[in-house]
Amino acid sequence: MIRAILCAIDVSQPEHDREVLTVATRLAAMDGARLDVITVLPDFGMSVVGQFFDTSYHEKALSRARSLLNDFVSDVIGAEANAAVRHIVSTGKAYEEILHAAREAGSDLIVVGAHKPDLSDYLLGPNAARVVRHSDCSVYVVRPSS
Repeated sequence: MIRAILCAIDVSQPEHDREVLTVATRLAAMDGARLDVITVLPDFGMSVVGQFFDTSYHEKALSRARSLLNDFVSDVIGAEANAAVRHIVSTGKAYEEILHAAREAGSDLIVVGAHKPDLSDYLLGPNAARVVRHSDCSVYVVRPSS
C-alpha cells in the first residue's frame, strides 16, 4: 500500500506537467495516500552566473516558485484538493533534491514526467533517468500522451 507520493513538477514549464500531476493525484486517491508536490529551482549561487544576482534574488525566486506551484496545483486538481497537498520548493540539482525530498518525506512512490526522447535525452530526460536509477522507492514515469 502506498502511503506517500512525491510528484515532481517544473513550474517553468507547467504545460508539460499537467498530466504528471493528474496521474499522481489519481494514484494517491487510489490508496488514500498523502500527495507531496515538489519543484526545484536551479542554484546559481555558487557559479559565475550567481555573481550577477543580488542577495535577495534567492528569496524572491523561492517566493515566486511557491506561488507558481500553488497556483498550478490548484488549477489542475482544484483548490479543495490543493489544500491537502504538501508543497515543497527546493534549490539545487533537480534529481538530487527530488531524491532527498522523497527520503525525508518517507515517500513510497515518486511520479516524474519524461519528455519525448531526442538525441540528447535518448530514453528519458536526464533528471528522470537519474531519479529512476538512484531512488530508494518506486518511480512512475509519465510520458506525454501527445
